[in-house]
Amino acid sequence: MRIITNNYHVLNKLVTVVLAKILGMIYWKKLSKEARKRKVQEALHDNVNFAKDTSLGYPASKLDEKVFYDADFLKEAPVLQTFVSNPNHIGCHTLGDSESAFKGTHELEKEVLNVLAVDVFKAKPNEFDGYISPGGTEANIQAIWMYRNYFMYNKGAILDEIVIVASEDTHYSIPKGANLLQLDWLKIPVSFENRVIDKIALEEIIAKAKNNGKKYFIVVSNMGTTMFGSVDNPEDYITVLEKYNLDFKLHIDGAYGGFVYPFSNENSTINFSNPKISSITIDAHKMLQAPYGTGIFICRKGLIENVLTKEAQYVEGMDLTLCGSRSGANAIAVWMILVTYGPHKWFEKVSVLQMRTQYLCKELDQLGIKYFREPFMNIVTIHGEFVPKELAEKYHLVPETHNYENKWYKIVLMNHVEVQHLSIFIDELKSFVYA
Repeated sequence: MRIITNNYHVLNKLVTVVLAKILGMIYWKKLSKEARKRKVQEALHDNVNFAKDTSLGYPASKLDEKVFYDADFLKEAPVLQTFVSNPNHIGCHTLGDSESAFKGTHELEKEVLNVLAVDVFKAKPNEFDGYISPGGTEANIQAIWMYRNYFMYNKGAILDEIVIVASEDTHYSIPKGANLLQLDWLKIPVSFENRVIDKIALEEIIAKAKNNGKKYFIVVSNMGTTMFGSVDNPEDYITVLEKYNLDFKLHIDGAYGGFVYPFSNENSTINFSNPKISSITIDAHKMLQAPYGTGIFICRKGLIENVLTKEAQYVEGMDLTLCGSRSGANAIAVWMILVTYGPHKWFEKVSVLQMRTQYLCKELDQLGIKYFREPFMNIVTIHGEFVPKELAEKYHLVPETHNYENKWYKIVLMNHVEVQHLSIFIDELKSFVYA
């Protein structure tokens, strides 16, 4: 009864926050099932129809009908219908022309970007560019590539003068991007218990890099690290870099936290309202439960042109993405999820996950088990010493590292993880603690 009462007060507060946020929404609206189906069908109608139109020049077609046949049920399944139609979303539809053969579904991708850039991350309308990428890894590398070229084309920088700055908890896409783009990565240490950036070490590392000839800094600040859900304070980076009069661009890796943190933390300023933030990555295949291979990249106007591939002359419009051709079905999947929920239901979903996370933390506190949890995130990472290996394997807890040196196991409170699952896990954990 006490849990129910506490949850009621939490929900009551969250409803107030939700209503205030929804009033500020420009693009994000909830649509009925019929409206969703109609809009997708209209978009597909505006695309080239490989089954009926005479289209001789495209190196593409609908999916092979011997395998992916056009069944009647697809009329009631807009995402699957789009999947079979196979639109190509090559290019960046927020800038210049795009392939006219797929203009219908391109428009729905632009609607998604308006919702996320403007309504969620506080960009001004028409003052951003972006695209739905094949995942957060590409989106992060896209940012690094874009800024590397920006410094080279606009500042006359050479490779050895450009460096990436990110914490030791940052996603592996950052060292991957550093390797691909031939850039050094300055790995900033974080404290073991609370995962915050070591500001003293940060300043020492930046000062040393400057003395070693580094002039241009590509900063990646985390909004929900993969292992801990920890959120960096971008101001920690900004303060030091401005103190040393250094030129930098700041990217937010919100691949995990992008669909959680802005909704759970009403006071978040990790968005485009901060003039120092130039780009953001979000993943739709995590919290949003879109198909895998669905990331989102958003940046301020005037930046993405730095990765234009001029040699792609046969592409109508500009090739401004790392991947080139990409599936329009993934864009429609994100659009469908957003307009199915609408902002009110999405806030509600995040709020429920927050309460489940709080429940787990309360139970761990009562057992005296050490863990880390970012207050506005739905990841709980437990000290490895408190979790027997057989229990971790039974419940598929993810270790920080798959070897004997592992010090952490994480639990991610996704939509399918309910209180009853947590209760059973806690009972088994309790028997280990009190054994």
